[in-house]
Parts: sequence; C-alpha cells; structure tokens
Amino acid sequence: MRLWRTLPLDRRAAADEAGGALWFPRPRQGYGRHDNPDLYGCLYVAEDPVSAVAEALASFRGTGHLTASMLEHLGRRLALAELALPDDATVVDLDDPEVLVAEDLRPSRVATRARGITQRLAADLHRAHPEALALRWWSTLEASWINLTLFDRAAPALAVTEVAELRIDDAVVRDAAALLGLG
Repeated sequence: MRLWRTLPLDRRAAADEAGGALWFPRPRQGYGRHDNPDLYGCLYVAEDPVSAVAEALASFRGTGHLTASMLEHLGRRLALAELALPDDATVVDLDDPEVLVAEDLRPSRVATRARGITQRLAADLHRAHPEALALRWWSTLEASWINLTLFDRAAPALAVTEVAELRIDDAVVRDAAALLGLG
C-alpha cells in the first residue's frame, strides 16, 4: 500500500529520528484527530499525495495566494514522503459501513472536529484491535480522499520509498493549493 506524508524534513536525521519520514512525533502530539500520546504515537498519512499536501496547507485556507513560506514548518522545508505498508496490514476501515456497524459508530462521530470524541474513538479502537496498524478514514477537506492514522506499532512494517522537498511549482502543491483556494 502506497501512502504519503508531509513533514518538516531534516535531511541529517535518520528515517526514524525527529525530522525523518518514519519518526512518530509522540512528544509533540495531543491535539490531532486521533492523538493519544499516553497510549501510542501516530503518523497521519494519505492514500493520495495531493491530500497529504492539502492537509499540511489547510490552515492557510482563505489567506490569499500560496507563498513559499507556507511550505516551511519548524524552520524546515516541508517534504512529501512516500511510504510503503504491506497490502495485508490490518487496518480498521472507518470508511466501510460494515465496520461502522460492527463498531457501533456513526459517520458523524468519525468526522467530527471535536477532538475529544475522535481521540477517545481512536483509543478505544487501538485497544480493541491490538493487531491493527492503522485507522482508515475520509478527509474532512475532500471526502473522496482517504487518510490513515498509523499507530507506532506499524513502524516495523513501514518503509520509505521516496522523500522530496516541496516546491511552490510542484504539481501536487498547485493542486492542493487550488482545492484550498490558495490560487
């Protein structure tokens, strides 16, 4: 399974160190959709590279035109990392109606912006499915985009395929910016 992640890249860091494509930033987590740093670290990734970039730029929506400074975070250039997860990895698919029924979940609980709800849901699913490496859910930016929250127990199964710093003229950046109205 091919997945994409944006991150403030530190080219000097090993893949599993701070600034690396496979670093689970547990010490910095607590406010994200599925964050539960007392229980696990997580990576937010997407099945579509445009989705990964759009999620990183979403806070700039409505601020005008895309600028190069929007592609920097923590003093580093944002990069797009392509990751590989085995196709047979166990994933709790919250975009599957049968899974929602089996877990007694409503789509409104999965997609809410109320982090207390989504974080509890993720913790409950993490505990209930110790074999699961990730949660799969739809983007709140564009429902046809599918995102995954990778639990840190997925680390041994992950591999980095490619990492490239993002540039303002990259097609993936232009497409994400257009969706967000940063034309």
